[in-house]
Amino acid sequence: MRIGELASKSKVSTRALRYYEEQGILSSERTPSGQRLYADSAVDRVRLIQHFYAAGLGSRTIATILPCVDAGHAGPEMIDSLRAERTRITASIAELEEAGRKLDQVIELAVRPDPEHCPKLR
Repeated sequence: MRIGELASKSKVSTRALRYYEEQGILSSERTPSGQRLYADSAVDRVRLIQHFYAAGLGSRTIATILPCVDAGHAGPEMIDSLRAERTRITASIAELEEAGRKLDQVIELAVRPDPEHCPKLR
């Protein structure tokens, strides 16, 4: 199938598909005129790639995971790497939650300024 058809079936832009190829996480054949042709299985591959991105993984990590998926087995190093990614994401969530709490305080001060924090009210 051509790139437009793959984009339509997988609900991903053609630009994203080209990027996936640049990153080595999706492959295609080329016609003599240079057009990309994808196997029918590319739809499932793109959906898997999208799932990995949604899980917070970057293209480099995805590129290392895909061979494990293809082989049907992930070694201990891959599992450790994925656990480290999970730890990183958990830390980011905690940081964002703290930022949200601080923003709530700023909003409260904006809605109800007090003399201690707003010199013009002193």
